[in-house]
Parts: sequence; C-alpha cells; structure tokens
Amino acid sequence: QVQLAESGGGLVQPGGSLKLSCAASGHTFSAYTMAWFRQPPGKEREFVAAFKRGDSREYYSDSVRGRFTLSRDRAKNTMFLQMNSLKPEDTAVYYCAFDRGIITSTLRLPQQYDYWGQGTQVTVSS
Repeated sequence: QVQLAESGGGLVQPGGSLKLSCAASGHTFSAYTMAWFRQPPGKEREFVAAFKRGDSREYYSDSVRGRFTLSRDRAKNTMFLQMNSLKPEDTAVYYCAFDRGIITSTLRLPQQYDYWGQGTQVTVSS
C-alpha cells in the first residue's frame, strides 16, 4: 500500500513561484510511475507532469512545459514540482498520483492511477 502526501501549496501572485512536494511511504520509488495532476475549479482533473516507470524522460503537459520542473529525492521518497512563472489559470488543487501499470499511452489519464494524495491548493491571484 502506498500513502502519498502533498504539501507546498498556497497563494502566489502571477509570475511567482511555488514548489510542491509529494512524500511517499510504503513503496520503492523505482517501481512506480509518479505523476502530478491538477483540478481547476469546476473542471476535470488534468495531467501536469510525470516520471514514467522504466523511462528516464520527464513528461509535461503543453500548458506547463518550460515553466514547471519535476525532480525527486530517492533517499527521502519525495517528488517535487517546481512551478515558475505562475499564471491565474494554474489555480487548482494539485495532486500527486502513483501507479505500477502505466504505459505511455495512458500516462495522462487520471483514471489509470491507483494511489492519490489528498491534494494541495494552489491559487495564483493578484
């Protein structure tokens, strides 16, 4: 069983930065695809970024590529999302999600992930 806990959300002005953390327990990092999703108010959950199991690449949605950066600390079982140049449209609840069985074609589908954190609110507003 995997437990995930996000932190680092908050209120930031447009153009500002935040760094989210996802602390994981009960698993080996390398055994899972690790992803960030977000759910804007009144909208469906959408893919943000991911480390795919067995793949050295980082995957990003078009809307965040070049502004957001994934990283991880294997010793601490923690994944991070550095968010720069934030825009009001980045306002959402951000979730981390893990799964063992993700393939490239399903990487961006939230329904494919078995383990989720509770979410952390990010609000970008002046």
